Amino acid sequence: MKAFGTASPAPTRRTRAQLAADFLDLSFLMENGRALQRFTRFEGPIRVAVAGANTPPTLSRDLSSLLGRMRREAGIDIAPAHSFEAANLIVETLPRRQLQRYVPQAACFVVPNVGSWREFVRNRRSRLVDWSTLSTRTSAAVFIPNDVSPQEVRDCLHEEIAQAVGPLNDLYRLNDSIFNDDNFHMVLTQFDMIMLRTAYAPELQSGMTRQQVAAILPGVLARTAPGRSGGRSVQTGQVAPRAWVDAIETALGPGTSSRRRVNAAQRAVQIAQSSNLGPVREGFSFYALGRLSLGQQAELALPAFVTAGQLYSQVPGTEIHRAHVAVQLAAFALSTGNGNAALRLVDDSLPAVTAAQNASLLATLLMMKAEALTLEGRPAEAQAVRLDSLGWARYGFGDAGEIRARLVEIASVSPERRDTTGDR
Repeated sequence: MKAFGTASPAPTRRTRAQLAADFLDLSFLMENGRALQRFTRFEGPIRVAVAGANTPPTLSRDLSSLLGRMRREAGIDIAPAHSFEAANLIVETLPRRQLQRYVPQAACFVVPNVGSWREFVRNRRSRLVDWSTLSTRTSAAVFIPNDVSPQEVRDCLHEEIAQAVGPLNDLYRLNDSIFNDDNFHMVLTQFDMIMLRTAYAPELQSGMTRQQVAAILPGVLARTAPGRSGGRSVQTGQVAPRAWVDAIETALGPGTSSRRRVNAAQRAVQIAQSSNLGPVREGFSFYALGRLSLGQQAELALPAFVTAGQLYSQVPGTEIHRAHVAVQLAAFALSTGNGNAALRLVDDSLPAVTAAQNASLLATLLMMKAEALTLEGRPAEAQAVRLDSLGWARYGFGDAGEIRARLVEIASVSPERRDTTGDR
């Protein structure tokens, strides 16, 4: 199993005015659109403890790395607890099936005012675990599945601990943040660290209203986001109408037929274009359409991916978004026997995927590169790249069966492999 080193997030390109607007929307709105009346945070040291049986062996290392980054980059007093009793932030691991029995759509989640899974189950319908009732944060619990890949565990740690101590909202307009349900970023970015550093600025305190925070935010950001007073703004577009969010959630959510998902993605594209939502959300709409069309209406998929890539290329800082598009385009290139085109797409994407620390995507790209090298008559290089992909796959996918299935799936795309098996 391979592991990434210390993260080196790319600098955010947002102006302070944009950062202020983003901070307010992240801090005073819930994901369901519900407004929060008060700003809340932990008002003292945050001490973290881990509970649960069968804790994944990689969790301790990834948690230590995350807490270290939050101390260094966001200036938050957060560290492992010396004892379980001294902790005010609990990370508990449990089987995914047990977790989704109560929260079916969540890969992992965080709730306030409880210290264990048993306490959450007992109080899950009470106001005790309602974020909107808080005047300050005193305790929280993060629940993570213990039977998923090491990367999924790490991703849950980053997203849920960040929300446990910082913003509660996700915004699709944020192309450079994990506070975004598109899931392109999986580890905390520089933008995220600015949001967390701002949330724990001494000028702010729990109980402040949106108006009070807005009044002092420019001065706070002058210190927490130095050098961002001007410069080129990112293209955010208009505020997304609820109809677009609903269409995206229908397209990507569970419990919906394949046909309805494709129709919802097409509706999201139409709304994004007519509502001037900007290239990031329009690009995501086309990307979703491409993914959902692959098994249903393949003729829609390739042009949707091409359009998504073109839209993302208009916005600086979307390298990881373009990499997700590139892996789809590389698969199309392999399927036509164009190994050279697939190599270009993969090689152009590898730096962004490595910087984003996405092991599953990195392994997939390397597996594709191995097939492309085989098509180009370079078998020794192909074997070396394929072996390299396995170390990342063990972190990104975890399960050996899933790794083998991914290798077979990618190999079957190549016409050379299809010819040897008779599978056309």
